Amino acid sequence: MKEFTIGKNDAGQRLDRWLGKAVPLLPAPLAQKYIRLKRVKLNGKGAKRDTRLNPGDLLALYINDEFFDAPAPENAFLSVFQPQLDIVYEDENLLLVNKRPGLVVHPDEHEYVNTLITHIQAYLYQKNEWNPKQENAFTPALCNRIDRNTGGIVIAAKTAEALRIMNQKVKDREIEKYYLCAIHGKMAPLSGKLEGYIVKDEARNQVTVHSHPVTGGRTAVTLYRTLQMKNGLSLVECELVTGRTHQIRAQFAAAGHPLLGDGKYGRNRDNRRYDRKFQALWSYRLVFSFTTDAGILEPLNGRSWQVDHVDFVDEYFGTALPGASFNGKTRTLPNK
Repeated sequence: MKEFTIGKNDAGQRLDRWLGKAVPLLPAPLAQKYIRLKRVKLNGKGAKRDTRLNPGDLLALYINDEFFDAPAPENAFLSVFQPQLDIVYEDENLLLVNKRPGLVVHPDEHEYVNTLITHIQAYLYQKNEWNPKQENAFTPALCNRIDRNTGGIVIAAKTAEALRIMNQKVKDREIEKYYLCAIHGKMAPLSGKLEGYIVKDEARNQVTVHSHPVTGGRTAVTLYRTLQMKNGLSLVECELVTGRTHQIRAQFAAAGHPLLGDGKYGRNRDNRRYDRKFQALWSYRLVFSFTTDAGILEPLNGRSWQVDHVDFVDEYFGTALPGASFNGKTRTLPNK
């Protein structure tokens, strides 16, 4: 038998969902059975699976010890001696981190130690801001993700409340996301909107773009403006209206102007001329534009953050990053 006391980051969860997080090796059907058999006691009594937990609640779990062994990837942060993070902004609730191309954001079948979330967890653990033995169910988590070979700003939540709020803001599109990319050739017109329907092939992890509604297709809208043209390339700023898998990469390729360095949607013969290893795409600016209450994150409403530099802008265009304007809208960027 093991006992757990519910803290503020675990409060508000359903009992069954908390149990799934606190004892990840316990199969969900068996967890439901243990709850029905009252082998999971809340404050000394049996409880229904949808019971909401409160701070200070005492849970006693009469479950075999082997289910409490944590899977290896969940301990991966302990292997990171010196976390490597380019922090754009940090407070008690959030981290904004500028991810480098080539780094995967979450563990996968090839890598589970050297990932962005593992470095973030190690950073917070070493600062004594997070301890999994005290949290039970909560783990610092990412609120958005970008491709392995794309650089840019990723949002990480340091508390359960911040994670809940930010996930909702992302879902409700209350966060403006701006990207810079280098494309082959010149867009016509130089500024405009890319609209279509994207279908994802899960097996190939690749998408196709269609000009009309198709089965399984999801609407994809990207605003763009050309900033500079040089040596057969165009530097383009994009604003994501929707956020689909590989949206920018696939839409520009479908328009006949694939991204520089993009081996999946681009042309290798063109990429070889520029010796670019990763696709020239960077999530370089975020704007928090909350239209509904943001709770503890409300002080961030209206604020923007921008990275200091982007490697392919320096290398291929030799220009400063653009200011905070898009399609005629002008924004003032506060200091980080």
